[in-house]
Amino acid sequence: MQSDRLSRMGFVVFVGLALTTISCADVDAQQDVAVDADDIGGVVAGPNGPEAGVWVIAETTDLPTRFNRIVVTDDAGRYVLPDLPEASYDVWVRGYGLVDSAKVRAMPGTSLDLTAVLAPNAEAAAQYYPAGYWLSLIEVPGRDQFPGTGPNGNGISPNMENQAQWIRTVKSGGCTACHSLGNKATREVPAALGEFDSMVAAWDRRIQSGQAGGSMSNGLDRMGRRAALEMFAGWTDRIVAGELPEAPPRPKGIERNVVVTQWDWADPKVYLHDEIATDKRNPTVNAYGPIYGALEASADYVPVLDPVRNEARQVPVPVRDPNTPLAAGPPLAASPYWGDEAIWNSQTNVHNPMLDQDGRVWLTSRVRGPDNPAMCREGSNHPSARAFPVDRSGRHLAVWDPTTEEMTLVGTCFSTHHLVFAEDENNTLWTSGGGQTIGWLDTKTFLETGDEEQSQGWTALVLDTNGNGRRDSYTEPDEPIDPAQDHRVTSGFYGVAVNPVDGTIWGSSLGFPGSVLRLDPGDDPSTTALVEVFEVPWGNPRAAVQGYSPRGMDIDRNGVVWTPLASGHMASFDRRKCTGPLNGPDATGQHCPEGWELFTEPLPQFKGVSDSGSAEGSYYTWVDQFDTFGLGENIPINTGNASEALLALKDGEWVIIRVPYPLGFYTKWMDGRIDDPNAGWKGRGLWATYGTRAPFHTETGKGTPSKVVHFQLRPDPLAR
Repeated sequence: MQSDRLSRMGFVVFVGLALTTISCADVDAQQDVAVDADDIGGVVAGPNGPEAGVWVIAETTDLPTRFNRIVVTDDAGRYVLPDLPEASYDVWVRGYGLVDSAKVRAMPGTSLDLTAVLAPNAEAAAQYYPAGYWLSLIEVPGRDQFPGTGPNGNGISPNMENQAQWIRTVKSGGCTACHSLGNKATREVPAALGEFDSMVAAWDRRIQSGQAGGSMSNGLDRMGRRAALEMFAGWTDRIVAGELPEAPPRPKGIERNVVVTQWDWADPKVYLHDEIATDKRNPTVNAYGPIYGALEASADYVPVLDPVRNEARQVPVPVRDPNTPLAAGPPLAASPYWGDEAIWNSQTNVHNPMLDQDGRVWLTSRVRGPDNPAMCREGSNHPSARAFPVDRSGRHLAVWDPTTEEMTLVGTCFSTHHLVFAEDENNTLWTSGGGQTIGWLDTKTFLETGDEEQSQGWTALVLDTNGNGRRDSYTEPDEPIDPAQDHRVTSGFYGVAVNPVDGTIWGSSLGFPGSVLRLDPGDDPSTTALVEVFEVPWGNPRAAVQGYSPRGMDIDRNGVVWTPLASGHMASFDRRKCTGPLNGPDATGQHCPEGWELFTEPLPQFKGVSDSGSAEGSYYTWVDQFDTFGLGENIPINTGNASEALLALKDGEWVIIRVPYPLGFYTKWMDGRIDDPNAGWKGRGLWATYGTRAPFHTETGKGTPSKVVHFQLRPDPLAR
């Protein structure tokens, strides 16, 4: 039985294996690896010769913050860990089909051959697979179980109208929007949680743990608590009984040229949401400078990493009103990691940072409670308030000037979530998260005057349903469309990006099937802005591939929108391909399926699902407009949250940029920076966070802080 299972997986078992150290004399002369004084290099080999496509990891705690660098071996098993800071390193080998080798202590300037250790069986090998491979073992209720019949029927909520909505809730509409699902901490039940009569009872208790327990519990209620618990419990039961996922392929081709570097920052009780390294419009800004992070609901400071000195520090973020409520409530039930301790204590709820042309850091940040001042409300003389008054806002703005080391708060009438700068003379900062509105800040005016009222504006989201090309009186969202009037929608912006071609503002809208939005501000955005809504093709016979539920998005220099879908796709939308009217009473969502193209993300599909897609459900897409990484311009990259990787789409093919250590890599954002355009691969790279809400779920467990991750692409695996 075991032999059959290993054979099915394509796993090779070596019997009577004697592991020996491979010396330089055992390798061909052509495999000799040159190293500089700041490199470590050599050959990785096992009992059957060199091991290609495995990772070599070097880690040290000798620097001001924990540091590791990771590379991949070439076809001959050779590797070079380049440009290591002076320190003593633990070096070891990790790879698919292996278990970790013993750690060897080494200094830069060392030639070091390493011994790969073959996994004794398939189960041991699978412990190193990305979480998404384990996640794909979930058995999703069949299509015939939807719509749900409720707690007295099949346990699925009647609100779950189809299988796709269920999957969306498991992925970017619920669980995996905040943390990995499928890593060891989630696919098994920690002993510290206690003893239970059944796995259903264990799962019912575990999802109530900690400060996210309420939202996790509510998520299962939306699915239908009984059916959701049975699905997750069955998944864990089968894994405990020995079920294993298929084996992933080892890194190949240019994937072997990747260099991954990580630094610890922040502290073990907080989590990283976003980071920023440069100005999205000009990636040479802030060259070799600090990396700034956002801790969302967990703490009121901006973590800052100096990647040159390998040092981390903190910049406090204040509130204007000391009575601003906490962003996270107390734990619903004790955590197996932190007990009853409320580890998150943020008032500011900083979510997304963005750098401007001068290196200032703009933040989405609470400055007060949700009730808006008079300037935002009915009766105000503010132009935007006269057009569409707003009573409440959940998050506002702040700006940190690293030159003066001053934090300035900006109270906005609209809510904020993500940020993006327009390529205009006023450096207009557009924001998502406003729900029924989209807001902006004229940063030039604000920096000159400090007048937050004069500098900000917002607009309702209005469709040109009468088709006359201008904004007129409109019907409300709960009213039927009137062909003689325009129509207001509530499809709020989640992601936000500026089209560099025409200056229009694009965004993603959550939900099912979800959509992308285009806003043309016009001459006076408060009163002239018009929006277009393009739904992801779902149940649309004109679409070649069906998908659903975008999350974060970006746009390329040609105006093509890119977004991940909960269906397990990366999607592009090109408005130029639309063949029908873009306004009028029929242009309300499903009117341009021809504008969409869907690319299946590289993971297996869930059990019981026959639709296109995979178990992946990336959080965000970022487009490398300026070739900051080295794959080319306008390369879209997904966060690959289940793949524990960045997923770059080049010429229709996936480049999987895996972070193999510590297991559990999860990020929500990235950007790319060019430190020196004349320094080749060494002068450029991508920056991301290790951004799970539960860093204690990672391989290194409780005490693991969030990390900054730097990705570089060499011309070959031995470049130094």
